[in-house]
Amino acid sequence: MHLFYQPGDIRGDHSFLTEDDSRHAVKTLRLAMGDPIAVTDGHGNRHLSVITQADARRCAFRIVETQTTPPRPFSIRICVAPTKNNDRIEWFVEKAVEIGIERISFFFGHHSERRVFKRERLEKIAVSAMKQSLQGFMPRLDEAVSFGELLKTVDESQRFIGHLPDGDVPENLARVAVPGGQYAVLIGPEGDFSNAEIEQAVAAGFRMVTLGPNRLRTETAALTACQILNFIHA
Repeated sequence: MHLFYQPGDIRGDHSFLTEDDSRHAVKTLRLAMGDPIAVTDGHGNRHLSVITQADARRCAFRIVETQTTPPRPFSIRICVAPTKNNDRIEWFVEKAVEIGIERISFFFGHHSERRVFKRERLEKIAVSAMKQSLQGFMPRLDEAVSFGELLKTVDESQRFIGHLPDGDVPENLARVAVPGGQYAVLIGPEGDFSNAEIEQAVAAGFRMVTLGPNRLRTETAALTACQILNFIHA
C-alpha cells in the first residue's frame, strides 16, 4: 500500500493530501477514487484510508482505520557540519532516515567550508525517505547554528564526539554506548573540529569515541554513527 505524509491534524471523514502528494498519487501512481492508501502524520499514526476524490491538485481521502506505533525506546540525534558538497549531506539525510533517526542538527564549525545552508530541500528528502522506508515518524531537522549555540541545545544523556586525537585511541562508539538511551553524536566538518571546539564539547559532557580504524568523510562518519547506535538495539 502506498504511504503518504500529511502533517498536522487529519480528520477522519474528509482530509486532503498535500499538493505534491496529490499530484504523485493521481498523475504518477494513477490512483483513483476508492483506491486504498496509507497516510502518516509523522508522529506514529498510520491512517489506512480510501481516496474519495482523485484530484491531482487536492486529492481527498477518508480514514478507515488508524494504527499507532509508539516511539522507539531509544533516540538518536546526529549533530553534523554541512559538507562543502550539498549532495553528500543530502545523501546522509536520506540514508539516516531510512535506517532510523529521531533528530538531525546542523552546525557551522571553525573549519566549516560551507556557510550557506538550505534546510527546506533536506526536509523534502527526509519526507521522501520516510515514505520510502514505510515509517510513521518524521525526524526533526534543525536549522544550522554555531557550534557554541548547538552545544546549548543538547540535553541527551549519552553524548559523544567522533574524533581521533593524537596519542591514545578512544574506545569505539559501539562499546561505550549503553542500549536504551538518548544519544547525541557530534560529527565535525571536512577540516575536523578545532582544539577549542573539542575542549568545549568535553566540558559539555561529550566523550570522545572512534567509529572504526579508517578515516571517514563527514557524511560517512555521520551515517556510521547512526548505524552503530541502531545496530546495538537490533
